[in-house]
Amino acid sequence: MPEETITIGGKSFEVACQPGEEEFLRAAAAMLDAEATALIGQIGRLPESRMLLMAGLMLADKTAGAEDRARAAEDQLAAAQAEIARLRATPRERVEVPAIPASAVEAMSELAARAEALADQIEGR
Repeated sequence: MPEETITIGGKSFEVACQPGEEEFLRAAAAMLDAEATALIGQIGRLPESRMLLMAGLMLADKTAGAEDRARAAEDQLAAAQAEIARLRATPRERVEVPAIPASAVEAMSELAARAEALADQIEGR
């Protein structure tokens, strides 16, 4: 089992992990170290156990917030997927809109008939 040396709040710790998990351990340690460093910057020197407890609680708070946001996003996604499924299941009604309204066609036919009548009168003269 690999052993890694991690530093949290300026203190070094030897930690064992599963083979292949070293990067995850280092990433988790970096997150904990960032919280511990912020605490030390705000409060000053703390006993090791208190520093680790407070840093862990701060990370847990961030994790809980992230889980709440993830749950809300999952709920929104589920609602959107349900709406998509509902819309896909709804029969589509075919609606045809004539390009030229019937009244316009009639008016143009009447104008064409008048124009032909006028043309006939002019030819007759």
